[in-house]
Amino acid sequence: MTAKQPTGHTIYYEPEADILSIELNKKEISHAKEVGNVVVHFSQENLPVYLEFLEASKFFDRIHKLLRVKGSENVPAFAS
Repeated sequence: MTAKQPTGHTIYYEPEADILSIELNKKEISHAKEVGNVVVHFSQENLPVYLEFLEASKFFDRIHKLLRVKGSENVPAFAS
């Protein structure tokens, strides 16, 4: 699944791999850093170019639970 956002970013979701990717810009990727289940790809100038959320459904389920703990009653549930 691919969705072009009004911001110009492109969002991809690969259900078989459960990876959500966000293309922030079209710069050439120089290197990447992984923090937990998030991989950030950087340009030569150290600007973020591409984000990957590994095990995306678990990641967003945790965010949803955190938001609910903070008292937000109107946070939609994410499909698992």
